[in-house]
Amino acid sequence: MKNVVIIGAGIVGLCLGWHCARRGMNVTLLDAGEPGGGASSGNAGAISAGSVAPLAMPGVLRQVPGMLTDPKGALHIPPTYWPRALPWLLRFLASARPARVEAIASALAALQFGAIERHREIMAAEGALDLIRETGQLYLYRDEAHLAKDSASWELRRRHGLRVERLDAAGVAALEPGIAPDYTLGLLLPEQGSVANPKRLAKVVARGVERQGGRVLRGRVSAIATEGGRAIGAMTEAGLVAGDITVLAAGAFSARLLAPLGIRVPLESQRGYHVMLPDAGVAPQRPIIPADRKAFITPMEHGLRIAGTVEFGGLDRAPNPKRAALLLEDLAKVYPQASTQGAEGFWMGHRPCLPDSLPVLGPIARIPGLWCAFGHGHLGLTGSAPTAALLAAAMAGETPNTDIAPFAIERF
Repeated sequence: MKNVVIIGAGIVGLCLGWHCARRGMNVTLLDAGEPGGGASSGNAGAISAGSVAPLAMPGVLRQVPGMLTDPKGALHIPPTYWPRALPWLLRFLASARPARVEAIASALAALQFGAIERHREIMAAEGALDLIRETGQLYLYRDEAHLAKDSASWELRRRHGLRVERLDAAGVAALEPGIAPDYTLGLLLPEQGSVANPKRLAKVVARGVERQGGRVLRGRVSAIATEGGRAIGAMTEAGLVAGDITVLAAGAFSARLLAPLGIRVPLESQRGYHVMLPDAGVAPQRPIIPADRKAFITPMEHGLRIAGTVEFGGLDRAPNPKRAALLLEDLAKVYPQASTQGAEGFWMGHRPCLPDSLPVLGPIARIPGLWCAFGHGHLGLTGSAPTAALLAAAMAGETPNTDIAPFAIERF
């Protein structure tokens, strides 16, 4: 029976712990915060298996200057952070080569295939199927020219099996009454889903780990412990938590724990924001995504969440309230009649982002016993359950259905 220590109790680490415990492994999850805190509870709630187009698409170089010079643009890099961000951005642009984009999309499609089914598998076992909503997602466009800018991305997704239904203005109004008439086109993704409450989902998975004999412990990990070149667990304030397998699933903080081992990973925090409205006066039935803002307007059991924006500023910079306030403007463009009264405090979290949009998964060859499960970017919720099933099978010595090689840390 293997002892598995998982550093990080975000949704990726929790799902991995659940699958390992299910296979009879002794599981210990470690996190400085509560299970599912951070980006795992603050995300847009979307389960988007069909989101296989990487952030770096051909032609992205032409778009970046406009986004950066627009103070209200969806992408923001504070001037003082440019020296830190530049090496990452150069790798990002290099990932936009057509052949590389095709390879990335194929890898993401294989990893995320059946994401809703994988989430449903866990929720069914834990008696919480009400958390999974399968009402689709709706992308909004102002006109044909607006849609044409994203044509390459949509074509790539269709080639990998995403079902897309095009709606005219009347179709959008019939499906989701109240949307501003400025949006004349809609793309409905009927097979994509969402989560009613990401924080509750994480807590359900944590309870499932404990139900199956695992432990979810509060404690800050200061280092990955090694002996004779092999990982032997995690060092915490209370001492060593030993494991036969140590899994690094610390999200955007993972690179800090790898650096003392001489491993450098181009991991950035894609800082995202959200605001919650307990009673917005509008009731969409599915996530609504205005493509000009790349924000998600998601109905949840505790209100309406507007989530989005991409800000590069590192792990230590304070949140920027102006970035969060932009989300209310995004909502007003889609639902001018929405009420923002009672808006709950703005939230900011760190999404772990790699320049090629692929996570780092699997063992590190040079350090036996050390595995990785981080870097899913804005697809952490989507990729958590399928990633967990894949890695737990590989750790148990089974032959997984998906090739882990494209996600290996050695690609850097």
